[in-house]
Amino acid sequence: MQSKKNKFMFYKTFLWNVSESISSIKSNKLRVLLTAAIISIGISSLVGILTSIDGIQQSVSSSFSELGSNSFYIRSVRNDRGKESGVIKKNYPIIKYREAKEFINRYDGAGTPSISTRVTPIAELKYKSEITNPNVVVDAGDHNYMNTNQKVILSGRNFTQTENENGNFVTIIGSSIKSTLFKNNEDPINKFISARGNKFKVIGVLGEQGSSFGPGGDNLIIIPIETSRKLKPTSRYEITILVNNSEQITNDIDYSRGLFKLIRRDQLGTDDSFEIEKNESLDERLGEISGYLKIGGFTIGFITLLGASIGLMNIMLVSVTERTKEIGLRKSVGATPGVIKSQFLLESILICLIGGVGGIIFGMLFGNLVTIYIGGGSFIVPWLWIAVSLIISTVVGILSGYIPAQKASALDPIESLRFE
Repeated sequence: MQSKKNKFMFYKTFLWNVSESISSIKSNKLRVLLTAAIISIGISSLVGILTSIDGIQQSVSSSFSELGSNSFYIRSVRNDRGKESGVIKKNYPIIKYREAKEFINRYDGAGTPSISTRVTPIAELKYKSEITNPNVVVDAGDHNYMNTNQKVILSGRNFTQTENENGNFVTIIGSSIKSTLFKNNEDPINKFISARGNKFKVIGVLGEQGSSFGPGGDNLIIIPIETSRKLKPTSRYEITILVNNSEQITNDIDYSRGLFKLIRRDQLGTDDSFEIEKNESLDERLGEISGYLKIGGFTIGFITLLGASIGLMNIMLVSVTERTKEIGLRKSVGATPGVIKSQFLLESILICLIGGVGGIIFGMLFGNLVTIYIGGGSFIVPWLWIAVSLIISTVVGILSGYIPAQKASALDPIESLRFE
């Protein structure tokens, strides 16, 4: 019975303190608004940065998933790594066309292989009087390239195996190229565009992919691999293999590694002179980068919140001084130091939560606007960061209000009543 009575008194005292804290907040609206605004700025910067990072990561990840997680690449080792874990990386020769072609001819795995290369990332295209900026990416691939890289042709067709083997000057263009060169909704199919002093017949137009694909995206053209060898005989080639059955991809990677080691004549027991990379590993690398960005964003938000908590503590100390006589009156009629301390702590927490909610709303809107503008992603609700922000707001309120609350609870009631 006594236990129930104690619980009832506790809840009654708690609700009374909440009511008094709300009354105090209402009586000092401007001061509370300015204080909450400081907290709101810190929370909005935290939520905004982290939401935009999550949104961009989600957009890019979905772009990678569109490529298909069942594909993997055989690439030249990047010789720009320098030292890794204190060990100087060995420079290996790039994958040559002869090696890639031999792999295609000897491949008998579970997937579909194709050869590709990047001819140039700085081409300028012309059609009649229209000219693009000199930032068009020119990629080259064989007749399987469109399938293995899961590129969708919106109109027209893919180049044939015969066109590839003969090195015909045909091309498939990105959607941005079409809108730049072909005005008034002109059909680009079977029209001729100029690139690097050569005329290419447009036979297809790619569907819109977006900017998440990095260099190129919709601002690219694709030509047959044999045609690229006429323009640029020496290049860095890579092999893409699409495996329809995801359960076979691990075995196919092992098979492809063994076959290419034979072609490259790598010695047994030595490191591969090439790299094999899955689309999933690209997504994992993106996750690592976004993790570092989140740490940076969290640090920026924490510094802002630190300044806000100091400002809140200062305001609460001023509030204690202003309400010294009120505190003395409450103590004289029976209020305990614990009740006084709880009231000031609750007041500090409520102010922080008001600022936190405002910061969450503004931060979520800001983060999604940045995401949509940069990455073309959809609107997301960062439930994790909302929960974290509310917890942080509560902690900031406790830390900022503890010293003023302790000071208020320690005031002598007689001296407080004399305070002017």
